[in-house]
Amino acid sequence: MIDASHFIDSSLREKVLEHLFVGDLLRCLWRQGCRDIEILQPEVDSAGYDVVIEANGTMRHVQLKASYRGARTSRQKVNIGLAKKPGGCVIWIQFNPVNLDLGPFLWFGGSPGEPLPPLGDRVGRHSKGDSSGRKAERPNIRLLNKGQFSELKTMEEVSSALFG
Repeated sequence: MIDASHFIDSSLREKVLEHLFVGDLLRCLWRQGCRDIEILQPEVDSAGYDVVIEANGTMRHVQLKASYRGARTSRQKVNIGLAKKPGGCVIWIQFNPVNLDLGPFLWFGGSPGEPLPPLGDRVGRHSKGDSSGRKAERPNIRLLNKGQFSELKTMEEVSSALFG
């Protein structure tokens, strides 16, 4: 049974996981000798990314998703605007629901310097229905199945996928 705070305080949990991820990635890059790093966060979340990370001249627009290990989540919604951004990618963080340890990670993206792979044609829908119960399409959202992601076990593998 998952602690109800994961649902009640989901916005806080999302920010905690984001900070843990960025901190772990920075630590990893530091150990690899990378010091030319910038982390940028958008003021508005409309283009499909949560953070921009640049390391040694390679820029990545990253959308972060998260679900606890063992969750039944089988797909993620991705904004098509991410495909227009340099080095767009999606990192689906799996985490321990008790202590928030991160990993493994699921990766959807191209090699450093390459664009986001095609998102496909499965259009997302709103999670809540209108007054008649109809869930309208979200034309800027595509659905990606878990099987379209590659598993990365460690932060070193994440760093390599992001920056080579």
